Amino acid sequence: MSSATLALGAVEGLLRELEAADRFSGVVGVTQEDQELLLDAFGYASRTWSIPATVETRFDTASITKLFTAVATLQLVEHGAFTLDTSMIEYLGLEETGISPAVTPYHLLTHTSGIADDADEEAGERYEDVFLERPNYSVIETADYLPQFVGKPPNFAPGEGCRYCNVGYVLLGLMIERATASTYREYVAEHVFTRAGMNRSGFFRMDVVEPDVAEGVEAIEVEDAGVVGWRRNIYSYPPIGGPDGGAHVTVGDLLCFHRAVAEGRLLDPALTAEFLSPKARRGARGKGSHLMGFGFEFETNGDGAVRCYWKEGVNVGVSGMLRHYPVSDITCAVLAVGENAAGRPLKAIDEAVGNI
Repeated sequence: MSSATLALGAVEGLLRELEAADRFSGVVGVTQEDQELLLDAFGYASRTWSIPATVETRFDTASITKLFTAVATLQLVEHGAFTLDTSMIEYLGLEETGISPAVTPYHLLTHTSGIADDADEEAGERYEDVFLERPNYSVIETADYLPQFVGKPPNFAPGEGCRYCNVGYVLLGLMIERATASTYREYVAEHVFTRAGMNRSGFFRMDVVEPDVAEGVEAIEVEDAGVVGWRRNIYSYPPIGGPDGGAHVTVGDLLCFHRAVAEGRLLDPALTAEFLSPKARRGARGKGSHLMGFGFEFETNGDGAVRCYWKEGVNVGVSGMLRHYPVSDITCAVLAVGENAAGRPLKAIDEAVGNI
């Protein structure tokens, strides 16, 4: 029995404890090379009908979707539709927005564009508050996001900082649509999901019945009374996912995606290496550094070696993570119900396998 398998025994015990205390609903998967170390489901996919989650349950991935957008963007760079240095504004014909023409796909991918977000999460703004006055059901197509941010002044000039920006990926989605004459979702379904073997993945509307899709909910807590009910997230963001978040996948499909990337089945060797390399410093993290890549974020050790890379997704009602440890070739995927639900399982997995 491998050291990783032994370490994960305690993690699975913790997950069962959290499930019993009604504090974790989701699916956890861990692989090492091509060996499955853990794949199990916990808690509820639907609290409305008390339906348990299974390993076939599809979850809203929130910002993990940005990885699919990044791969789609790089595929089009590979095919010559545009370059990483193309002016996004000139390519899309958005000169009247006030966004700098110096912004490129490279800036958008690495969160170094300086563009103001529709909800500045680094400043503590909540994405669901965008829809306090604007109906969330009015945002269906990629271009529908534009009024939420194009009139805002930038945070900094392109390339002169690093600040997480959701709408940068919306603009990448528009570039994908312009290059392919198809919708963003159609392109990703054919050229990312299908090519990666992600047979259970898709973009599913909240207002359309789709089997095996988890409901996003948050606990309603009252001081001195604890949890008194559950709130669904149907008014918290657009009813169907887009380039910055909202694709639905299984944990198995998410692990398939990483394997397809690592094996070079989605990008050519040069762009695969670029996709799996850090680009821009975001700030200190632990004893090493926290850097941004083309979708993934990276933690390096004191000697500059990559300890792990990951992409987190957090939104009202959902949370998750795809994380890889290069030295041990361990990959973990967690998809959960509740924006804080994935935190403790991810911390336990990191402590168990992060230094193997």
